[in-house]
Amino acid sequence: MPREFVVHNQRERLIAGLAEAVAENGYGGTTIGHITRQAAVSRRTFYEHFGSKDECFVAAYDTVMEELRERVSEAFDAEGDWPHAVRAGIAAMLSLLAAEPNLARLCMVEALVAGPVVVERYDAAIQSLVPYFKAGREGRSKEVLSRLSPTTEEALVGGMVSLISRRIIAGKSTELESLLPDLVEFTLTPYIGSAEAAKIAREG
Repeated sequence: MPREFVVHNQRERLIAGLAEAVAENGYGGTTIGHITRQAAVSRRTFYEHFGSKDECFVAAYDTVMEELRERVSEAFDAEGDWPHAVRAGIAAMLSLLAAEPNLARLCMVEALVAGPVVVERYDAAIQSLVPYFKAGREGRSKEVLSRLSPTTEEALVGGMVSLISRRIIAGKSTELESLLPDLVEFTLTPYIGSAEAAKIAREG
């Protein structure tokens, strides 16, 4: 096989191996030996790709978040109106996290204890969700806008992420998609009212 393919494959295996090792041992308890065993590669191969466990974690985190951002963006942009775009974006996020429990734990839970570099990336990722909700201010009445504080969107994103993280910590990552109705109603209500938000949240 071409060396480029082998190198790429090894890197992906190491990232997957790290996610599995962290899910089993936590970030602090994970060693390079754990990662290489899960990835079925040598320690030498690990150091051909990464200089440390931290560097491998950052690469894994960036890979997951790039995929998550792409899926959320595509789902959001595919809808014709904002409320349904929000619903589609949240659904895409929950679907990916539920399908990959180890990666979900890595990016939503372990990232907070993986050092300042990853925490900065985590904060940036959270902030990247804010504009999707701020778009809901467009075309709203003065009465609605008067009820929205400057930090409404950050509070909504924080609440959503907190609920998802608690489910992951409880070992219920595969059940994340069941949160969709509650999260949609929670995030839409400040903009369109509880009745309409509840209706959209429970659409099939």
